[in-house]
Amino acid sequence: MDYLWLSLVSLILCGSIYKNITLGLTILKMEDTLEECLDVIEEKYYKMSEILKRPLFYDSPEVRQVLKDIKETRSSLHQVAYVLSKNFEEDEDLGPEEEIN
Repeated sequence: MDYLWLSLVSLILCGSIYKNITLGLTILKMEDTLEECLDVIEEKYYKMSEILKRPLFYDSPEVRQVLKDIKETRSSLHQVAYVLSKNFEEDEDLGPEEEIN
């Protein structure tokens, strides 16, 4: 009877170890994917900031609206990157958002 319990506990232990390893690998893959996405977001954020630094020569309402949309998108990208990265490493800071008019 003891061998039956021992084999049952061993089987449960093996299943638990398997599930823990697969969950750990999934979490590591997710972290790598998030870090890659954050790198892309950071790159796009800086490119948008550079575009917004340029003076606007065409003064139509459509161009002004596109410029406003770019500013809002840049702010959204910064917020998403901050939320995604605040639980990773504390020493990597995206920095405060610069106000560009």
